[in-house]
This record gives sequence, structure tokens and C-alpha cells, in this order.
Amino acid sequence: MRWWSAANLVSNAGTWMQLTAQNLLVLHLTGSAAATGLSLSAQAAPGLLLGLLGGAAVDAWPRRFTASVSQALLALVGFLTAALVVTGHLTVPVLMVLAAVTGLIATVDAPACALLGNDLVPPKDVPSSIALGSVVSGAGRVGGTALAAMVVSWWGPGAAYAANGISFLAVAAVIPFLRPHPEAGQEASASPPSRRRPAAPAPSRRGTGARDGLGFFLRRPRLVALAGITAISSVFGRNYGLTLAVLVTGPLGGAAGAFGTVSTVLAVGGVVGAVLAGRLRSPSVRLVGALAATGAVLQIAAGLSPDLWVLLLLVAPMAVVESVSDTAGTTVLQTDPPAHMRGRVLGVWRTASTGWSLVGPPLLGLLMQAAGARGALVLGGVLIAGTIATATVLRDRRARPAPASTPVSATALVSVPAPVSAPAPESVSARHPVVPAAAGLPGAAPESAPVPVPVIVPVSVPSRHPAAAAPGEPGHDGLRAADCAQGA
Repeated sequence: MRWWSAANLVSNAGTWMQLTAQNLLVLHLTGSAAATGLSLSAQAAPGLLLGLLGGAAVDAWPRRFTASVSQALLALVGFLTAALVVTGHLTVPVLMVLAAVTGLIATVDAPACALLGNDLVPPKDVPSSIALGSVVSGAGRVGGTALAAMVVSWWGPGAAYAANGISFLAVAAVIPFLRPHPEAGQEASASPPSRRRPAAPAPSRRGTGARDGLGFFLRRPRLVALAGITAISSVFGRNYGLTLAVLVTGPLGGAAGAFGTVSTVLAVGGVVGAVLAGRLRSPSVRLVGALAATGAVLQIAAGLSPDLWVLLLLVAPMAVVESVSDTAGTTVLQTDPPAHMRGRVLGVWRTASTGWSLVGPPLLGLLMQAAGARGALVLGGVLIAGTIATATVLRDRRARPAPASTPVSATALVSVPAPVSAPAPESVSARHPVVPAAAGLPGAAPESAPVPVPVIVPVSVPSRHPAAAAPGEPGHDGLRAADCAQGA
């Protein structure tokens, strides 16, 4: 696991180095910020369109082989781009095509590498593994962005692409030496009995198609709820690079250096949150929702900050809560499905997350244009917290069991002695003949003594329901059966 984490740190740093160099390169070639955004969209588009197929491929092919090949192909794209930059043959259309190819390979590489890392630890340590991956990702982002400025200024953007290609080769070289943990994929036996769920039967062949992953995802209410929480939080919150930048440089009157300080606090808080999230063992969707609502409340307070120092005090816990929430959600996403479905579920998630990542910034920009930076932060936080609270109340109300009722209508059998003065009925006497008393025998009953006879007396026990069912209408048993037919 240590070798895998070290290789991922190098790869993440190389990825952010290339992404920074790509933005600078497009700006240099075109001088247009719109073209820069278009290059990022070209790289994200395959995840939106082909994420389901990429997840199905991860389930169909051996995981280590898939990750090795995808890392090698990404290295090849990096080296090819570096060669085109150095020779001066790189044009904007070619760069767009290479960015799209990178995004296409990533639809397979991202879920394969994520699940491969989880296979290296026992099931109980998967949350810690995901948290470690978050720490590595955050450190690689900070380090790669800083290195990109230095490498591009000294050797040009081609060197950044070449360095990223080397980082991919480092990961591909480590993968053949990784050994999955013997207990990997046995989450059901490791989970507590109260939370254990029946494992889905493995298919006869690996990877039964992308539609199976989509169908499984939509049939899992907790995965749908997780997607809803993450989507609304991503669209109306968490885009702090946009909202806080406008807030700091606008209403708070700070300079670019002030926003750099805010960004640093956000990065440090994210790393701290990832470390804290490593202590989670069995995170739930309810925990993710509670953390997202807490982050929304902090976002509202940040939008109302009177000065920069108050904002800095709020930004740190915002980043911690966001990081813990992201790690908990990722853990649920990667451990809830059975092992043979996880690649396809991650493919569905990649498609959905790419969609709201592309839709979120324009919607947030329109909200900021209409309500300003403060209004966007406050309204977004209210929308997030209100939606999560309403969904939680409705879910609890549906899940609350109906009061149990046991209506009883029975006929009691009561043994009542016959009246002394009344003679026994003939039919009863025939069934129970009276034996004449023998003279002188002790204990003999007198001839005229009546015999106690069991008599059946109908007794109606009042029902809890005052209205009795009419003839031909369903009785209480039918009503109870209807009450029990509730959705999952």
C-alpha cells in the first residue's frame, strides 16, 4: 500500500502539472479564456458520454491489467503532446483531440485505479484507504500546481507534459508488484450482523453490460440519495474557487493575495479533513447528508462575513467538513455495491458527476449575477440545507411503521353447569346416560341429580376497529396485508 500511495502521489502531481501547463498553453496559443474552458470541456466530455461503458470494462477485465494498460496509454499521450510542443507542431485542434483522448482513457483508468487501491487492504480498512487517497490527491494538487509554474517558466510546457508521462510510467511499473489482500471483496462477512445485507449473486460472466450498472444504481435508494446530496452540494456550494474569489476581491475588498490565503486555508483544511475521515469505519448516507448540511450552514455564515478575518475562520471548518463528507460518500459508493458491480457503479457515478460538474458553474454564475457573491453563497446554502432536511423528514416519515393492531373476533368455549331444576336434554342424556345408583355403594349419585353438561356459548370480543366489515368487503386481515406493502 505504501508503494501504491507513493506512486499515486507522483501521478497526481504530474496530472496537475500537465493541467496547469495545458491552460497556460491554450492561453498562449489563442489568448482566449473561452478556448481554455473548451479544452477542459473536451477532456471531461468522454466521462459524461462513455462513463457507463468505462465502468463496464473495469468489471469485465482483470483490474491490474486494466490499470497498467490505461496508465501506459496516458503516458504515451503525454509524451506525444510533449514532442508536438517541442517541435512546434501542436495546434489548438490537435490539442483538443489529445485532451479528448485523455478523457476517454480516464473513463477506464479512474475506476480501475480506485478499486485497485481498495483491493490492497482488508474490508475494514477501506475507509482509511480512501482517506489516504484523498490526502495524496490534495498533496499532489498543491505540489503539482506549484511545480508547474517552475517547470513551465524554466523549460516550457512541453517539459510539464513529459514529466506527467514519466509519472504515469511510475504507476504502471508499480502495479505488477501489488498483491491484493486475501479478504478483499468479502465485505459481507466483515460487516456487523445488524448491518449485513445479502450479497448479490455473481453473474456467470464478468461485466454484463453498462445498463446493468445503471439499473443497479437506480434500484439502490441509498446510492440515489447519495447522488442527490452530492449533486446539489456541488452545484450550489463547493465551487469556492469561483464564489469566494468574487467575495474576497469584491465585497470584502481584498486583493489577489488575499484570495491566495483563502485558497491555502481551503487546501490545508481539506488535508486535515481527509486525515480525520480515515477514522470512519462504516459511514452512511445519513452522515454524508448531515455533513453536507453543516457545510451549507457554514457557507451561509461565510456569505455574511463582515471582513476577511471572519471569512478565514469559517473557511477552515468548511474545508474540513467538505473533505470528510466527500470521503464518507466515496466510501459508501465503493463499498455498497457487490464486488462484481463496482466498476459499473463507478461508471454511472462518473457520468453523473461529470454532468453536474459541467452544469454547476454556469448556474452558479447566473445566480451570482442576479444576487451577487454574498447572495449566491447564502441562497445556495439555504437551498442545500433545506433540501437535505426536507428529504430526511420525508424519508423518516415513510420509514415509520404503522401502529400495530390485532383485531380479535372469536367464539369462546365456556363450560357452564346446567340449571339444577331443568332436566337434562334428551340428546345430552343419550350421549351421557345416567347410571342408577347402587344401593349401599359409597359415592353413588342420586338418581334425580342432573349431570353437568358442557354448553357452547358464543362470546363476542369487541374489535379495536369500531366499524365492522360488511359482507363481501375485505376484513382486517386484508387491511393489514395492504398496510405492509410498503416501498423500500
